[in-house]
Amino acid sequence: MAATRKIAAGTVMAAVGAASLAGCGTDSPSKAKPAPAPKNVVRLIGDGSTAYTGAQPHLPRPERLKPGEKPPQFVVFSWDGAGEDSQKLFSHFRKVARENNATMTYFLSGVYMLPEDKRDLYRPPQHSPGRSDIGFNDPQGIADTVKQLRLAWLEGNEIGTHFNGHFCGKGGVGEWSVAEWKDEIAQAKRFVKTWKTNTGMTNASPLPFDYDKELIGARTPCLEGRENFMKAARDLGLRYDTSGVNNQVWPKKEDGLWDLSMQLVPFPGHSFEQLTMDYNFMVNQSGTATQGDPAKHRLWGDQMRDGLLQGFERAYNGNRAPLIIGNHFESWNGGTYMRAVEEVIETVCNKSDVRCVSFRQLADWLDAQDPKVLQKLRTLGVGEAPEKGWKSFLQAHPAPAPKGVPGAPAAKG
Repeated sequence: MAATRKIAAGTVMAAVGAASLAGCGTDSPSKAKPAPAPKNVVRLIGDGSTAYTGAQPHLPRPERLKPGEKPPQFVVFSWDGAGEDSQKLFSHFRKVARENNATMTYFLSGVYMLPEDKRDLYRPPQHSPGRSDIGFNDPQGIADTVKQLRLAWLEGNEIGTHFNGHFCGKGGVGEWSVAEWKDEIAQAKRFVKTWKTNTGMTNASPLPFDYDKELIGARTPCLEGRENFMKAARDLGLRYDTSGVNNQVWPKKEDGLWDLSMQLVPFPGHSFEQLTMDYNFMVNQSGTATQGDPAKHRLWGDQMRDGLLQGFERAYNGNRAPLIIGNHFESWNGGTYMRAVEEVIETVCNKSDVRCVSFRQLADWLDAQDPKVLQKLRTLGVGEAPEKGWKSFLQAHPAPAPKGVPGAPAAKG
């Protein structure tokens, strides 16, 4: 990938430093007509960059908790600015996910679908046309990224957005209006929906999803501009945001969107807790130097791994709040954080009552639950297990799911 990554901490550094998912016929055999040839399930959209191919495979049906049932432990692994470059980390972690019973969320940067020679098609809010703090892409990088996005979706993973130019700080996303956020989102969608036109790869296979329907959530660059983004997201029908900083407690909705923020977990060797993101571990270890002291690389990766595992254990053995983890496809400090994340995936995702899922799957499950049950779960503090056990804590019969809501009994017919 030709794009140069520039991921800034912004307000996150300050916050961190401070402290699952038939019809019947009546014709007799002698009268039955030959079955018609199946229709092509691929319906191209626009210039054929995307397509409707039916329901996404490998999405489990979310089910409502039974009275007294302990909630599963959800873990979400997510990736900012997802794209396939020479490091091939996108394809690598797809393989890691498959091998460990996991699905994930990939937040695609729209400019990674836009070739350098078409950069002026991007008109970022408050910046001149063709500007991007993470660059653009080349044809091979776009082809490789499209391949990974296609395969990831078919494996049950979610494709979200990390928007486009990744502008942070002064003049960045933190200063954007609601209208500017809507424009940025529209452009991110457009670059995904027109990559064939913009690259000339008209004979390539399409992405197998309608991005207008696939896109239901995001993480803002540097976790900045969240307030106005959430207003825009709500107006556009998105379902969640993961741009905040939270403790390990059960999520709630803010203005109609699920707040699925990343969380603070123990930071081994330090007196303060750390945000569940590779970049923030790095900043608090080697500062802004992305390749610090090689002698400390293993220690730093172990600190991230052990911090995430400690956060997992206190939720798993405590309140069962979903653990939200954010990452980048980067080789900071010798790739030690990629090793750490992989070791966490291998450790937690194969447990029988753990579900490593995408944000979409988590939001679907949350929407299927009795709101009163979720409200009760939110009374549990960080690492706090019900004093008299889960059976007693959630013993009241939850109200039946409304008709048409995920988890409702199937209609009989």
